[in-house]
Amino acid sequence: MTRTLVLTGIAIGGCTLGVLAQGPAPSPEAVEAMKVEKVADRLYVITGADPSGAFAGGNTAVFIAAEGVTLVDTKLAGFGPALLERVRSLTDKPVTRLINTHAHADHTGGNVFFAATAETIVSDRTDAALLNARNKAPRRTYKDRLTVGSGPDRIDLYYFGRGHTDGDTFVVFTALRTMHAGDMFAWKSLPYIDANIGGSVLEHPETLAAAARTVPNVTTVIPGHHPVVAWSDFVEYAQFSADFVAFAERSMQAGKTVDQASAEYRVPDRFAGYTASAADNLPVSTNMTLAYDELRAR
Repeated sequence: MTRTLVLTGIAIGGCTLGVLAQGPAPSPEAVEAMKVEKVADRLYVITGADPSGAFAGGNTAVFIAAEGVTLVDTKLAGFGPALLERVRSLTDKPVTRLINTHAHADHTGGNVFFAATAETIVSDRTDAALLNARNKAPRRTYKDRLTVGSGPDRIDLYYFGRGHTDGDTFVVFTALRTMHAGDMFAWKSLPYIDANIGGSVLEHPETLAAAARTVPNVTTVIPGHHPVVAWSDFVEYAQFSADFVAFAERSMQAGKTVDQASAEYRVPDRFAGYTASAADNLPVSTNMTLAYDELRAR
């Protein structure tokens, strides 16, 4: 059976980015897809998809600190109440901070539900994307790096460059040696690149490699949609992305068309467990076309 990834709220199917609205009530199947999984003491992930195709949005990290709860990504619009219910199964502390890894609505849709009581933090580029989508809710922004909290509650935010979008944040729970990578590492397949808001196929592996070189003492990574993985998987994913870019460059230099290069691309054997495409509506040709366009523009 082919898979169809629900790319809600991004540049597919005419959807918009982060619209300031709570959205319709989610289906029972989508709420059921929101499983709570422990990552470390005080840190949990609430999933957003299951094999049935039910979809609630990206992986949400729940970090329970002394003063309150930080959520990293808030799923689709309409899922705020269900998200809070999951948080309440873990703690009675208030949700005091939201961090969005990027602007897409399957990671920011629940923001409005918490906006009255929780501070929202995004990179300045993500803030610009949300403003362009007419989302006027107040947000705190940063440029390249920001630290919030201290001691065991410290969270480091990093921006390393373009990739999935032009504003992707890596969120590090320092004391727990865990990083939320958002959709810079959504799954073990070729990435979805949103060129409409500055994403880049060619810079995607460079940005991942910069994170791998720079972020210290991380052992565990929360992807945007995939189950939790080890740091070594993150490093390997940067290599996987770089391998695709090198393939596209060789194909273009050899005079092959996008269609020819896409048909010939195969995941190298050394990347066990990877697939070329995350879903049947995200073909290899999508990334190949973007790669060729960027290479021609260089």
